[in-house]
Parts: sequence; structure tokens; C-alpha cells
Amino acid sequence: MAGRVILCDCAGSFALDPEALSAATGLACSRVHSALCSDEISRAAEEIGKGSAVIACAQEAALFAEVAAGLGAEAPQCVDLRDRAGWSEEGEKAGAKIAALLAEALLESPAEKTFDITSEGRCLILGPETLALEAAAQLAEVLAVTVLLERPPRKPPLDRRFDVAVGRLRRLCGSLGAFAVEIDALRQFVPGGRAPVFAPPRDGGRSECDIVLDLSGGRMFAAGAKRDGYLRAEPSDSRAVARAIFEAAQLVGTFEKPLYARTEPLLCVHARSGITGCTRCMDACESGAIRPAGDHVAVDPAICAGCGDCSAVCPSGAISFDAPPPAHLFRRLQVLAETFRKAGGKAPRLLVHDSGFGSEMVRHIARFSRGLPADVIPLEVPSLPLFGHAEMLAALGVGFSCVGLLLSPETEPETLTREAALAMAIAGSERVRLMPGDNPEAVAKTAWGYLTPPSVAAPVLPMGSRRQVVRLAARALNPGAGTPLPLPEGAPYGRVVVDTDACTLCLSCAGQCPSGALADNPDSPELRFQEDACLQCGLCTRLCPESAIRLEPRLDLSDEALAWQVLHHEEPFECIECATPFGARSSIERIAAQLAEKHTMFASDEQARLIRMCPDCRIKAQYGGAGEDNPLRSESRPRVRTTEDYLSGRGDG
Repeated sequence: MAGRVILCDCAGSFALDPEALSAATGLACSRVHSALCSDEISRAAEEIGKGSAVIACAQEAALFAEVAAGLGAEAPQCVDLRDRAGWSEEGEKAGAKIAALLAEALLESPAEKTFDITSEGRCLILGPETLALEAAAQLAEVLAVTVLLERPPRKPPLDRRFDVAVGRLRRLCGSLGAFAVEIDALRQFVPGGRAPVFAPPRDGGRSECDIVLDLSGGRMFAAGAKRDGYLRAEPSDSRAVARAIFEAAQLVGTFEKPLYARTEPLLCVHARSGITGCTRCMDACESGAIRPAGDHVAVDPAICAGCGDCSAVCPSGAISFDAPPPAHLFRRLQVLAETFRKAGGKAPRLLVHDSGFGSEMVRHIARFSRGLPADVIPLEVPSLPLFGHAEMLAALGVGFSCVGLLLSPETEPETLTREAALAMAIAGSERVRLMPGDNPEAVAKTAWGYLTPPSVAAPVLPMGSRRQVVRLAARALNPGAGTPLPLPEGAPYGRVVVDTDACTLCLSCAGQCPSGALADNPDSPELRFQEDACLQCGLCTRLCPESAIRLEPRLDLSDEALAWQVLHHEEPFECIECATPFGARSSIERIAAQLAEKHTMFASDEQARLIRMCPDCRIKAQYGGAGEDNPLRSESRPRVRTTEDYLSGRGDG
């Protein structure tokens, strides 16, 4: 917990009000300093030495960490209030925004889960002969290098600090510390003699390496930039090649990697009984880290790049981002909105950006443009795609009037576009906007010119699963909605529509529904449905033998969506022997009409009666029947042979 906030207005360049900040956040704030990083460094050292200090300056975080190290104290937490709020044309009005940013920055984050990846420095270099050999010569002192060429070099390699092989790369998979390589037409270099040669080619060569330096100009992975240990550079770009060589030299040792995704196999609706239903996470994952594992999916943590696409599109919560988890992000949104209102602000707007390009864009706008308006609160997230429709609606539900997502050039827009369209269908198109970030002036113009709709009248408390938060926020945003909201195709909310004329109540859909949205009635031939539980995975449409089911994406905000509804009901058929109800009347009559007197097993009237009997009576009738067609008929039981029979058979009296 923070003990005291040390304020600095950076040479008087923006306004800070310690009393107002303390009242809004409940934190103890110091007087306003102007030069903590220079003339007042002794004051900073004094506060750092006391421990639990928070310094309102992120630019000089390295300096304050160095001061803490000299004092043997823990490095202080540093919060950027200047670039994100103070440096703006509306800096004088940014008091509520500064209070919100300060309160949110001091929230305690959950501990990050990590695992170790070890790289021994085995490096495979791909590329044209001259460039690949030059790169190998530079890396040979720090890495164990092997160069793979497509054809033998013009001159035999003389530098024995690295290996050279010739072949055609057939397969490359894995990640840092665990790449697997398969090579066809492999020819290994044979040293010795005056004229060294390459061995005869062979297919199916296999090896392993820790690092892959790809200078071939091709692309071994669809999302190579997200694959740890895979370094790619265009051979014509000398700067990119030099940068890739430098990065490869650093990839030796043991590294900590976060466990980005958390999985709950029991919630996964990927497949049932060998039939595939939901594939949203696999379709969204560009790094290829998600693979089927039976009826559910599994995430390879070594390949996962932490983009958050899978968490954003998962309809059931079987995959969720865990660095940090969704509950912490909901809490951040709530604290930002609550503190802003408590400090006197009204109708705040949210600007979501990533921790790399987006943060730099916010700083650029603050230093070289108009800055952000006083009601635009920036929120930094590890990766932009993890801010899906649930998070967008949660932001609107806690009191933000609108949400803007600042796209970076590296952001793949497909997932965000779909998620934003879904959020807009629920909340209204003017409340969510994707903002291209290629031009700082355009971003600033959008931020200043975006007309804001009113915030929700009664902010919600974002607790529970992502689906529960969506429902809470949607009801707050649509207080008078009398009809279900239509949603785009592929949305994870909706109902099942059954063609009752085609449905035979076989209940295969209910037996395999992974979320339990479809169920039977043990007392009557009936198919029941709970709309709130339906994930629109599509398994029921694939399982139905009569093709009697279709999906309708929508969001019903009424209480009826939480209750069981009867989709199809029929009168039960009563056994003609004991009157026990079994099966649906239409199904029994249909089967009887199709089989009676038309199938050899039901040719006679007595045989046809079996169709209209319950299972118990049918067995009794078949077992007791004496006809030749009785499948249970057998010879009479032989008489038991006794001792007297045995002795009399010997004939010795």
C-alpha cells in the first residue's frame, strides 16, 4: 500500500491540488514540488528512504530507482500525471482526471504467474549465402551457430566456429528454447582433406535449436513477431538485419515468461462426441498456440504471445486472460469512473491504448500537440485485443460515456472490429470507436471532437463473469428495452429456434449441449431452453438429425431469458399393455406406420404390437412368444442327469 504521494509539477508546467487529490482518493499527498529530479532530489531521497513512497513523475523513474538503490531501499512507484493529464489545453480543469489516474495507479495488482524458458544458444540461421555466413561469423563467439543454405556455397566454409549445412527446410515449429526442425535433401559438411565436400543428400533430417534467425525474406510463421526466439529481418534492410543479429546474441540463459491465459476445460464448448462446435479462440489466435485437446482446447504457454484475442472472443470464459485477470481490469475501470465523479467530474470518456505504441502516442500528443481533453481518461492495457466487448460494455456500465480504442500499426484489427461491432449493437454505435493511431494530429483531433452521449444514470458494479457483466451493463444502457436487441452474426448471445414440424424430440441436442441451455423433461416428451445460458456454439445445429434447429443471435434483457422455456412439447404415447407413458406420440405413430406390415420383423399384427409397447412389456412379449420368429426362443431345457442315471447307464447292475 502507498504511504504517501510525493507531488511534482515539473517546473510548474501543470497544476496540482494536494487537498483535492487527498479528498478524492483518500491518499496522503505532500506539498507540490517543482524539481524533485534536480534541485529537490534530497527531498525525494528523504521520502524514498521512509519506504512506501509514490512519486508523481514517471519520466525520471530510473533516477529515483538509482537513488533508492543507494539508500538500500525499495524503488518507489512512479505515476505519470503530467503527460496523461497535466500537459493539456485543459490542464487547469484536469483535477478530477488526475485524481482518477492516481487512484487507479495505486490499485494492488495480482501477482503475475510465470514459468522459466531456458535457451542454450543453439542458433539456426536461414538466408542467402553471403548474408547468412556474415551473420554467423558475428554470432559465433556467443552462440552455437548452424547455417542452413539452399545450395552448396561457392567456396567451402573455412570458418570452423560454426557449422554449415545444405538442405530444404520442410517444417519448423516450437518457440524459444524448443524449436524442432525437419529438413529434406539434407547435406552435411564433411571436413577434412584438401577439398572438403558435402555428404550425399537425405530426406527427413531432424534437429533442435533454441533460436531461429531468418534472413531469407520468407516467413516461417503467420505471426512471426509474436513467436519468442524467432527473429526475422528482410535481407535488403541492413538496419533490421543488424538489429536481429543483436537480439539473437541476447537470447542465451533462463528467461521468465508470463502465463498469459488461464483455461477451464469444463467450460469449453469446442466439441462433443467428436463433433466440432465453437472454434472462436483458434480462429482468433494468430500465433497458433491453441490446439484441440479432445472435447476442449489447450493453450501452449511457450507459444502464447499474450495478445488476448482468445479471451476476448471466448463465449463461456473457458479461456481468460490472466496477466492480470478480467476482474482486475473491471476493478480498474470502476475506480477510474468512481474517483472521477467523486472529484467533481461528469461524463468521463475512456481512451484505451497498449503499453508500447499507445503510451508513446499519448506522450507525443501531450508534448507536441493539444494534449488530451480533461474528460478523456487514458487506460493502458498490456495488449489492446484483450479489451473485448465485455470490457467495453463494463466501461460504459460503470459510468464512462464512450470508449475509444487507440489502434497501433501492429494491432490486428479483425478481432477488435468484431468485438466493437458487438458492443455497439448492445450499447449504441456512438459509444464505441476504433481510432487509427498512425497520425498523432488525427488522434488528437478525434479526442477533442468526439461528441459524448450521456453516461448511464445508475452505474453498475462490474462483478461476476464477463457474461454477467455484459448483462448488467446492457440493462443499465438500455433501461426501457422491451424487445431483445438484435446482434451481429456470430455473437455469443442468442436463442435457439426449433422447427416443431421437423423435430422428433430425439433430444440429441439436449444430451450434448455443453452449457446446459437445452434440456429435456424427464416426466414428459419436451425440449426446454434457457436463453441466458446459450453460447451460440452451434453444436445443436450440427447434431440435429432432422436439421430442425437454427440460431438467432440476440440479447434478451428481460427476466424471461433466465427462465426455462418450452421449445417443443408433445403428448406421450401410452403402452398398449400397461399404459406406461413412453416416447412421443407422433414418433411412435410414425415408426409404426413405417415398419408395421412393411418390415419382416413386424409383418404380423402380433409383431406390430411390439412397436407400441414400452421396453419392459416388449421384452416380456418377446420372451413369452412361441412363434418361430421369437429371437429368444430355444430348445426345451434338458432333464438333469442324476447319479442313478449314470449308474444305470454303465450296465453293471
